[in-house]
Amino acid sequence: MKKESTWALYFLLLLLTSIFFFNFVYPFDRQFLSRFAFLSSSYFAHKKSPFIGACDYTRGHWVWDETYPHRLYDENCPFLDPGFRCHQNGRKSERFRKWRWQPDDCDIPRFNASVLLERNRNGRIVFAGDSVGRNQWESFLCMLTQGVSNLSKIYEVNGNPISKHKGYLVMRFQEYNMTVEYYRTPFLCVIGRPPLNLSNNVRRTIRLDELHWYSKKWVGADILIFNSGHWWNPDKTIKSRNYFQEGGRVNMLNVKEAFRRSLQTWKSWALHNLDPRSSVFFRSFSPVHFRNGTWNDGGRCDKQTEPENDPTKLETEPYHNIFISGVVKQMQYESRKAHFLNITYLSEFRKDGHPSRFREPGTPPDAPQDCSHWCLPGVPDTWNELLYAQLLSEKVGMNKKFPERG
Repeated sequence: MKKESTWALYFLLLLLTSIFFFNFVYPFDRQFLSRFAFLSSSYFAHKKSPFIGACDYTRGHWVWDETYPHRLYDENCPFLDPGFRCHQNGRKSERFRKWRWQPDDCDIPRFNASVLLERNRNGRIVFAGDSVGRNQWESFLCMLTQGVSNLSKIYEVNGNPISKHKGYLVMRFQEYNMTVEYYRTPFLCVIGRPPLNLSNNVRRTIRLDELHWYSKKWVGADILIFNSGHWWNPDKTIKSRNYFQEGGRVNMLNVKEAFRRSLQTWKSWALHNLDPRSSVFFRSFSPVHFRNGTWNDGGRCDKQTEPENDPTKLETEPYHNIFISGVVKQMQYESRKAHFLNITYLSEFRKDGHPSRFREPGTPPDAPQDCSHWCLPGVPDTWNELLYAQLLSEKVGMNKKFPERG
């Protein structure tokens, strides 16, 4: 028994020595060490990894930083919708702008517009999804202005105004021959007339097996950022007499199952139509913060003036993320670059970041508060910083011109 104990102790010491030696010689692999919880939680608790991509940027906390917003942009950015300019719309305090997301074990690389523009010279960046995706797109445009000497050389190629536009918009950065595009497709799928001889109760159908025709325009893009989820609820579907269709058949599915099937359609389209070298991101669900009701029955968020500081008060993981992350994982094979851009947890804390009652001029006084979209500058800037960090870590957008697909 004594001999066995000696050998067990010897083996444990050898194991510990090997782990520490391996970590000293090679860059620290947090995922590997997380298997040894008794080591990673204590010895590495305060170590910050200098290696891009070696950290989980999605776990951390918001810290007060007086200098944070001044390095990005302000409400004078010409590409912001009036509804997102919260200070100009009457929100007196600007404290909501001065919180910076700090990951637990590393620092987010500082966003460098010039680097991103140069790496994507002659390229295309596409955002597709609902109006919260537009929120992120406008933030991205404004962040990129820091790398452009003349804002007049950024323009919409079809001459369309940015505000109050519901189709698609293509912003060209003339100095770099690069476009940053937005396509409004809340469901990503086609929405159309129902089959003939169907009940009058069915107003339109969401065709779960057919991606929106805008998808033809996404082919050839170098970087694509998708989002969906906010319209996948009973109010926007069944209660609005929008039912689900596959082929010529209208199915009485629940919304969750319909959303899952739509993502499978998106995945199949992406695998068959996008160049494997394209970088594809699907952003996670952006949380809403209505209190004492929903958006259409008096829900509010104008009293929320500070970030939440108690993680136990956050909502549980939305089912959308389970489906989205699962589909993205199915695409991650060979040389494909598919990513789940997880912003839900960090955004859950920011109950103070919405326009709330500070809507654009002309909004009726009794209009619902906006606790879904975000003030800009604001939380979506952090989403784009995480996007930038991911692009840096994988050396994406290195002036590659994809050939035509045969």
